[in-house]
Amino acid sequence: MTDNRPLAGLRVVEMGQLLAGPFAGTILGYFGAEVIKVEPPTGDPIRQWREVKDGNSLWYYSLARNKKSVTLDLKAERGRELAFDLLTKADIVIENFRPGAMESWGLGPEDIKAHNPGIIYARISGYGQDGPFSEKPGYASVTEGYGGFRYINGEPGKPPVRPNISLGDTLAAIHAALGVAFAIIERTKSGEGQIVDVALYESIFNVLEGIVPEFDGAGVIREPSGTTITGIVPTNTYTCQDGKHVVIGGNGDSIYKRLMTEAGREDMANDPELAHNPGRVVHQEAIDKALADWCATNNSRDIIDRLEAVRVPVGPIYDVEDMMADPHYQARGMFETVEINGQPLKIPAILPKLSKTPGRTDWPGDVIGSHNDEVLGELLGLDTAERSALRDQGVTS
Repeated sequence: MTDNRPLAGLRVVEMGQLLAGPFAGTILGYFGAEVIKVEPPTGDPIRQWREVKDGNSLWYYSLARNKKSVTLDLKAERGRELAFDLLTKADIVIENFRPGAMESWGLGPEDIKAHNPGIIYARISGYGQDGPFSEKPGYASVTEGYGGFRYINGEPGKPPVRPNISLGDTLAAIHAALGVAFAIIERTKSGEGQIVDVALYESIFNVLEGIVPEFDGAGVIREPSGTTITGIVPTNTYTCQDGKHVVIGGNGDSIYKRLMTEAGREDMANDPELAHNPGRVVHQEAIDKALADWCATNNSRDIIDRLEAVRVPVGPIYDVEDMMADPHYQARGMFETVEINGQPLKIPAILPKLSKTPGRTDWPGDVIGSHNDEVLGELLGLDTAERSALRDQGVTS
């Protein structure tokens, strides 16, 4: 069967470990690219992170889907030689080592470009490939602070709050995949590849909306705002009578009027001072108190049903169990089922959705080195004796 996915026929060599590089590879593989994941003989450390079952983390089955696992010890000269041969046969390379590491191994973009001028070389690091901080170690947790996100996240007057995911890594991976897509398009015009330089802190910086011009033009520093958002009223999280929470976004002018009418506050719905957002910002405390009082005397389901009936954006706060039970998530195909050791396992679909050439999961993450023979033998031409010797030497597993 012909693979009509947009990246079918392109070969990606993923040299990264942990999250940012590998998730970029996951996106590209989902949409058809052949992704060869190069791991050390001991495996990507993320195989042992969080919930581990039968020797692999459950997360890994999702993160390494559609990837061919090849083990190479890049500290060994022969391992670097084989990695070089592999990169010269690739369309795209993804790496997230510290800046300069690939060059020290003779695997940098200029090393590969001399033999493969069409190579698209995506580099993910904490602070980018140049600048005074380029060599600093940069995990997502640190770069989320440096990139400005942590400062605005949390309650006023309290320490900034971290979301319980590695947001900086995931955003960097999405930026890397987007940059690769742009570079593929440009290569069709020039025939040449280019470097895609992605920094974790810059990926965070890229989602800060109006924070920079508001400071430069008005001297305003955006502060943390708890469950609200600065300058847009009302949009908040409210506690209901049953102890559950609902999120209400009533900040459009006509939406606000319908919201306050349904909440039994016709006085506020028809107050000319509150008809537009600037006036509502001035009176945010009173508006939020009115909505909090209303929610506190009604169950969350009643609040949601009543507001949806009058076309006011409202919704619950879901945990993963709620998501997996929700009919809309199911109808939208947000979960895929793979088989692990004869048992079904649900993993998330990868977005975006394409109507003509959608992505898909062909297989879940596999055991360490499961494609050594295919890649080292068929692609690089090593015979059985050579591959056996590499295993004995610890260059592969």
